[in-house]
Amino acid sequence: MEKCATVNKRVVITGRGAVSPFGLGVPTLLENLWQGCSAIRSIPEWQDVAGLGSHLAAPVPDFDLKILPRIQRRTMGKMAMFATIASQEAVADSGIDKECLSSGDIGVAIGSTTGSPAAYETFYLQYLVNSSLQGIKSGEFFKSMGHSCAANVSLTLGIKGEQWGPASACTSSSQAIGLGYILIKAGRQQAMLCGGAEETHPSVTGVFDLLGAASRRHQEPESSCRPFAKDRDGVVCGGGSGVLVLEELASAQARGAKIYGEIVGFGNVTDSGHIANPDTHSMQRAMSRAMSEAGIIAADIDYVNAHATGTELGDIAEARAIASVLGPLIPVSSFKGHLGHTLGASGALEIIAVLEMMQRQEIIPTRNLSLADPRCNGISLIREKSSAFLKTILKNNFALGGVNTSLAIRNDIYP
Repeated sequence: MEKCATVNKRVVITGRGAVSPFGLGVPTLLENLWQGCSAIRSIPEWQDVAGLGSHLAAPVPDFDLKILPRIQRRTMGKMAMFATIASQEAVADSGIDKECLSSGDIGVAIGSTTGSPAAYETFYLQYLVNSSLQGIKSGEFFKSMGHSCAANVSLTLGIKGEQWGPASACTSSSQAIGLGYILIKAGRQQAMLCGGAEETHPSVTGVFDLLGAASRRHQEPESSCRPFAKDRDGVVCGGGSGVLVLEELASAQARGAKIYGEIVGFGNVTDSGHIANPDTHSMQRAMSRAMSEAGIIAADIDYVNAHATGTELGDIAEARAIASVLGPLIPVSSFKGHLGHTLGASGALEIIAVLEMMQRQEIIPTRNLSLADPRCNGISLIREKSSAFLKTILKNNFALGGVNTSLAIRNDIYP
């Protein structure tokens, strides 16, 4: 991989890796999405958690942990394992070799909401209940630190470039991808492994439950998460990891790498009005900034993959923002009814699916959307799988704390 001295480089996607609520690998994720499946289920043991009203989640199915050597696993919580497996798949998909990985020209930006919540539980059960540190293994710290995923991926793959671990809840992986785009564009790195990871845990769902934003549709788990629907009742949290290899265009072309798409704009703005409530104006600004940076207008956008988690405030605010920026005819859908809300992993996992939609020129509809909330009718909500011309799309993700992101992605590479 030859390094160029110029700045303002073009950034393309050359690798995809996934661990999702459907299982290991990108093919498994895509197959289940195209079949319209849902990974959401009821978790009976969560009924033992006093005060927790939601017992729904979309966890990663159990797999043989020995897929990773023990020497690596001992500093990894589940989310770091997910991120490492997804990163290995993304690197293999990109064709980047070990020499390049260790050159210092490739970095890592993989985020999560926190470190492993299961590791926190292990530590505090011993520390708080028994007022003792005896028996706590040193590896628990490395599982629970905020940049656990980025650190473990870098260590496992021998990556010596820049390491970043964005921690912005539901925008963690979108910010990581945006950061990778910025670093490559500026000439600081030749390529970046970018994405995020999350693991399901009752304490994670409990945060949304305390906010009155978690679904309690326990009798019908697969239809519990209902983005844009009139009868929605909240979020269902999921787990997994999505990782993309971002690379400077000239480098990718020189290697003969497959190019899945080009990131052409990134909007990242703060709403300082409220720490929890979504803000339509901030969503508008994020999309507008991504488009402005890309040099495109509303007529150029063919589709929006919405954040749309199935909450009343969030869905309505986003629908109004999209309508304001792009008009009423733009096709819109969300994957949360299939995957649940994978939080720090959501942006990257959903972009992997969007890239495939652009390859196939098909739109996956919003699952469980039988009757739309009239307050979301200002956009074209897609309810059936359909063919469509998809050249340029926007991918939205928004987070508690006032973070609003939008990525503009194009699937044809101009000279």
